[in-house]
Amino acid sequence: MQKKVGIIGAMEIELNQLKSILQDKKETETAGMTFFEGTVSGCPVVLVRSGIGKVNAALCAQLLALKFGVTHVINTGIAGAMAHGLKVLDFVVSSDALYHDMDATGFGYKPTQIPQMECSDFRADPALIEAARNAFGRTGDSASHKMLLGRVASGDQFISDRALKEKIRSICDPACVEMEGAAIAHACYLNKIPFVIIRCMSDMADDGEETSYTFNEQTAAALSATLVIKMLDTVK
Repeated sequence: MQKKVGIIGAMEIELNQLKSILQDKKETETAGMTFFEGTVSGCPVVLVRSGIGKVNAALCAQLLALKFGVTHVINTGIAGAMAHGLKVLDFVVSSDALYHDMDATGFGYKPTQIPQMECSDFRADPALIEAARNAFGRTGDSASHKMLLGRVASGDQFISDRALKEKIRSICDPACVEMEGAAIAHACYLNKIPFVIIRCMSDMADDGEETSYTFNEQTAAALSATLVIKMLDTVK
């Protein structure tokens, strides 16, 4: 079966590079989102900007599954670094993803645990993880940046406070934090679609990093997209 890869970015800057090389482009407007079908590196893809936040991301992934019939999903974009030793413009490829702001502890659940679900940490696809690692070695970025396999923690918060960063680290020990990945992973898990989350670090997810975020947002988004383009050579 030929693969058809859904590629989700929360913001336009996370998809611009991919859209610029999309071949045989076809546009579809659905639920306030524009889906771009075509090919990148010879691989059939559907590119879409989900918008920011978990609900937008989950709706987007569900539409890719039901309306566009994608076989795989890659979520590309930026994040705040959490793992020790991870620096701005380093990469994280997801081992798994969960919600750092899911809190039903008042009912006896553990932090991050989703009530009445068997799974709360959604595992990324091993083949897509391997494709990301191989692609990283072919981008030229491996000489000056690192890639870490680790947990992606999502919540409807931009983390810019050191105390909150430490709280999240104590709850679920993620490699990075952002606002969409776990919702995409959740939808893929329910639809039995292999996924992976690719993140380039735009900031250190703590106070005092406002200027760093502004400066690195564009660069980090472009680096993440470049990695996805290289991945598609082997995913197709």
